[in-house]
Amino acid sequence: MKITTVKLGTLKANCYILDYQDKVIIIDPGDEYEKIQKYLRGKKIIKILITHHHPDHIGALSHFDQNMILKNAQEQTYSFGPFTFEVIFTKGHSKDSLTYYFPKEKSMFTGDFLFKETIGRTDLPGGNIKEMENSLSRIKTYPDDIKVFPGHGDKTTLIHEKKYNPFMKD
Repeated sequence: MKITTVKLGTLKANCYILDYQDKVIIIDPGDEYEKIQKYLRGKKIIKILITHHHPDHIGALSHFDQNMILKNAQEQTYSFGPFTFEVIFTKGHSKDSLTYYFPKEKSMFTGDFLFKETIGRTDLPGGNIKEMENSLSRIKTYPDDIKVFPGHGDKTTLIHEKKYNPFMKD
């Protein structure tokens, strides 16, 4: 699976395009539809995943077929075409924060829940520091070698976060 990061909008939100044999999943089409579209030529969209519904992560959503959006996700494993992933509820930044974990690729897409060496804000409407702490405790149980793809900034690994993120230290 090839993972392309497209930085979108004034807040440089990360939109991820997961490509496997010309089939794609889009994660967080935040803004600038034209920029996203460049990476989709000749590809078939299998599904669109949203980590949370803040405007910088859903701004271009209206340009896509609404039937492609994974709605009312449950905490379970999903398979669409060649893609298999687990949905993890990771409340804290917002009430609807989701993390998508692709075990075969050892890749986790955390939105604004977990960043490199920090976490997402909890002072916005729907944010809650106690829920954030509970979500972080759950994520700590996953394997150390997972690559973490956040909603903004650089990718990281779970072992790096366990060592250097002050919010993930025991």
